[in-house]
Parts: sequence; structure tokens; C-alpha cells
Amino acid sequence: MLLWEKEIPEYFTDRRNIVSFVLFTAIFALVFINIYAPFGVDNWLNVTEFQLFFYSSIVILIGMLVIVVSRLLMYLISRKKSIRYGEYALWIIGEILSMAFVYAVIQRFFLQGQKDFMIILRNTVRITAFIILLPYAIYWLYLSFKEKYVLLEKISMGRSGNTDNQIAGKQTGQWAMIPFRDEKGILRFSVKREDLLYLEAADNYVLIHYLDRDKQLKYMIRTTLKRIEQEFPAKNLVRCHRSFIINIDHVRTIRREREGLIINFESPVNITVPISKTYLEPFIRKLSDTVNPDE
Repeated sequence: MLLWEKEIPEYFTDRRNIVSFVLFTAIFALVFINIYAPFGVDNWLNVTEFQLFFYSSIVILIGMLVIVVSRLLMYLISRKKSIRYGEYALWIIGEILSMAFVYAVIQRFFLQGQKDFMIILRNTVRITAFIILLPYAIYWLYLSFKEKYVLLEKISMGRSGNTDNQIAGKQTGQWAMIPFRDEKGILRFSVKREDLLYLEAADNYVLIHYLDRDKQLKYMIRTTLKRIEQEFPAKNLVRCHRSFIINIDHVRTIRREREGLIINFESPVNITVPISKTYLEPFIRKLSDTVNPDE
């Protein structure tokens, strides 16, 4: 699968990360413009240092409103469908062009500057891209480092024999009890591996569907499937859809319907979970590894 066809990490569309991202971008852009005045922006705007600070504060505020609207739409869309790297890149280009157009309109009709709108637009696109992409890249690196640091910390804790291993234990390489922690790392729920049916994403929460004395129950914790998938790379827990991780041990049948492949579970009630095209190949591969562990 090519890079632009892959899904972006879930921390890109996490609500708290979006808020901190917008604030960081605004502060970075304001400081950067007033310290470095990139591309001689103070000259072609024909303003003093104080006027530059005042103007930059206003336009950055307006630009942030554009980003807020854009990220809100991205957040809402990400709750319904996956966003791939190619789509995300086009989204960033759209944000830059939208902000540049707004800035060009402000300069053309509210400030005394260049009269040719296309020249203004060309300059604003260039400056906006330069100023915006820097904080974007810095924050992306920060989120990536943070995610990897948390994962390494959890792996380290597991190797040192901490609470998770004591609760989970291992039987022939598989978890006996599966502990679930919330987004803050607090243990909220544990269930026997053989009683776990599947996990379902519900906005910023995950629903844990499990069996208790032949009754199907569910427990909700605040976390993401991505975090759970990274914490428990066991063979039995397999991602089959953006919104579902299943326990292969409970799969009874996989059948093809008009809308695609459907999983049926061994349970007292009829339960079905879809397999999306994005996860079909890794799902089949993981299923094959489970059925034929020695191959």
C-alpha cells in the first residue's frame, strides 16, 4: 500500500490535539512574523513595526478561524470515515489557499498596498505556506514522538513485570486476562481473553463487548482503538475495520453480502461485524497466521 493510501494516525484528529495544534500554530506564526518578517513582508505592506504587530495579530486571528473551521470539519469527517495521507495533504493545501485568499482580500481592500490582486495572492500564498508549514511540521513531529514515547514506556513497564503483566499473565504466548486502560493510562477494566468478543469505536470512546455467563455485555472506556491495537499486538485481537477490533477465537463464519464481507460470532445472540476493504488484506493475513501458526 502506497503512503498516500494509508490512514493517518488517530492522534491527528484527536479533539485535544486539534485544540493545542491551533493554539501552537497561532503563537508560532505571530512570533515568527514579527521577529523575521519573512520575504520582506514589512516592506511590501509598507507598515511600521507596531503596525506590523497589529496587522499580523488581526490576520493571524482570522487565519486561525479558517483553521478552526477546517479542523472541525476534519474532526467530524474522521468520525465517519478514515482519512488517508493523500487526502490529508490536499486538506493542508486547501487550508493554505483559503487563508492566503482571505489575507489577499484584506490587503487589497483594507490596506494600502499592491493593487494587482493576483500579485497579492501570489505573495500571500507563498508567505502563508512558509509560515504555516513550519509549525505544522514541528507539531506533527511532537505528536509522533509523544505517541512512540508512550508506547515504549508501556512496553518497558510490561517487561519489568508491572501491573499489566500480573493482571494479564501469559499462557502459551497469549493474554489470559486483557487489561484496558483509558487515555490517561488508568486501568479501567479487565476481561478474560476467551470472554472478549470485539471492541467498537464510539467517538472518543471504545465499547468493550464481552460475554458474562452467556450474556452479552459491554463496558465503555475513554480511549481509541489505535492505542489498544498498539498495547495488545496479540494474534487473537485483529483490526477488521476502522471502528472494530475482533477476537478471532469467537469468529464463527465469514460470509460475503452485497455490502461486503461480514463476520458472525459464536455467541448467544446474533452479532455481525463488517470487514472494510482497507483492513481486508492484513485481516486475512492475521487470520492465516492464527490458523497456521507454524507456517
